[in-house]
Amino acid sequence: MTLKVHHLRPAPGAKTAKTRVGRGEGSKGKTAGRGTKGSKARNNIPEHFEGGQMPLHMRLPKLKGFKNRNKVEFQVVNLEKLGQLFPEATEVGVADLVAKGAVRAGRPVKVLGDGELTVALQVSVHKFSQSAKEKIAAAGGSTTEV
Repeated sequence: MTLKVHHLRPAPGAKTAKTRVGRGEGSKGKTAGRGTKGSKARNNIPEHFEGGQMPLHMRLPKLKGFKNRNKVEFQVVNLEKLGQLFPEATEVGVADLVAKGAVRAGRPVKVLGDGELTVALQVSVHKFSQSAKEKIAAAGGSTTEV
């Protein structure tokens, strides 16, 4: 007799019926693999439950406010500083301020109107305060925003 596919059978004891727990005393009933007593034996509790201890998400400190990702931080230069760095009338740009060490490269520059200006400067930076514009114009200079 030749062996055919329909003659194949699993080995005795290899196939066992699935145990249906919690379906009465006659079929692995009673505690149904949950042990005896306790909250885990009685009903399902969430895995993040900490036994009544203050939960982690409530123990951690809260974050206040938010950080604006679009905020532009200017490096400020006062008119008094401009007068000291450039005593004679010239054109002043961001590169000149970086060369003199008043600001760092790569960030926008704003001129503020603190102090007095006696020299007529042609200043070109990213931003000016209103008082700085007025004082530079009063000294005979000009302002241009880059």
